[in-house]
Amino acid sequence: MNPSRRQFTPEEKVAILRQHLVERFPISELCERHGLLPSLFYLWQRTFFENGAAAFAGNGRHAKKAESLQQQKIERLHAKLQRKDEVLAELMEEHVQLKKSLGEP
Repeated sequence: MNPSRRQFTPEEKVAILRQHLVERFPISELCERHGLLPSLFYLWQRTFFENGAAAFAGNGRHAKKAESLQQQKIERLHAKLQRKDEVLAELMEEHVQLKKSLGEP
């Protein structure tokens, strides 16, 4: 009979990674103790380091300032797009008027 797959919570994964990184437990011992394949351990480790910056994101004034600048940029782009739409509408109106004056369908 094939046992069901064990699901590890994010906290459990971090605890296992911490045992290796901080407490210097060998990967082979951790994998044996927790019933993991070494490839899964390395996948967790890679994911942990790739997403580590997220743990520091959103803290402090720098993040708020960046968010404010981002919002200002979005507002400027919306205004620019609206102005382009207005200019295009004016040009299309002039085009239609010109076609009518020349008698084209």
